Amino acid sequence: MDTPSKPVSLREHVTAIAAEAHVVAAHWLKQGLVLALADGRLLSWQDGETGEVAMHGGGLLCACSDGASIVTGGDDGRVMSWSGSGEPQEIARDPKRRWVDSVTLSASGSLAWNTGRSVHARDDKGRVKSLDVATTPQGLAFAPKGYRLAIAQLNRVALWYPNTEAKPELLDWAGSHLDVVWSPDGRFVVSSMQENALHGWRLGDKPTHMRMTGYPAKPRSLSWSHDGLWLASSGADAAIVWPFQGEGPSGKAPRECGARHAKVTRVAFHPKALVLAVGFDDGCILLIRLTDASELLVRPAQRGSGITAFAWDRLGKRLAFGCEDGAAGVLTVPAG
Repeated sequence: MDTPSKPVSLREHVTAIAAEAHVVAAHWLKQGLVLALADGRLLSWQDGETGEVAMHGGGLLCACSDGASIVTGGDDGRVMSWSGSGEPQEIARDPKRRWVDSVTLSASGSLAWNTGRSVHARDDKGRVKSLDVATTPQGLAFAPKGYRLAIAQLNRVALWYPNTEAKPELLDWAGSHLDVVWSPDGRFVVSSMQENALHGWRLGDKPTHMRMTGYPAKPRSLSWSHDGLWLASSGADAAIVWPFQGEGPSGKAPRECGARHAKVTRVAFHPKALVLAVGFDDGCILLIRLTDASELLVRPAQRGSGITAFAWDRLGKRLAFGCEDGAAGVLTVPAG
């Protein structure tokens, strides 16, 4: 009987970084890599040189970036920004010190964050609008074009235009919606759910529902391919990749990439190619090429070192990763 061949290794192309705290997120700025750490710090890294910046007087809960700066939210009720040099800047502070556990940036420089049962959006001119919602808002995501915000919450995803007085459009579906993403062309909105599923809508005059079920765990990491035709997700013992050609995944089976005896915790598509980085709860990282399902080993399994963060640089030449135990690293993809 044939046995699966072991993936080719890229381990010698990985540079280790000691973050020494749970890595919440990783982002590339012009000045290099920035790791957002759960203890409230940012760790910067560039060609082996590291530095750190204190962002929150407590836990750092979330982070996002537009490539020019990194924005973080914390359990101290503050939204902070750092441009890669100098001191961090405070963008907002909640007077009740309610947690900020979701932040998002748009391509045009707009920013949104949550506190309590409110969502706040700041446009590129610094004007802030707030929206009170019926249940605690979870994930936030701006549309790829225009000033429109998707808000995941209990039993629905709301689509809000902050610069108008119009009420949000409600995409109803029973259950707790945790994270939300737009497709690159803006035709689809997809949420991850507490109920171990994804739910999607094809937008239009009458949005069409799309159910994506069968996950053994919550699919908390989502990543679109550069062409917008595939959506990869965590939450199973392989990366589950849904087809979004034409009308979307309804009635179509997903691809399963990188099956192992461990749960996938993070996925990240390459910015220019159909190559998927897959991280597992046992610390293993694989690169998988969708065209032929070939696998490359980036990092072997390491007990207690589950993957919690991924970030490709703009050109796709480097992949940064971070782990729950404070380990981190950068893969430099070899030419060819």
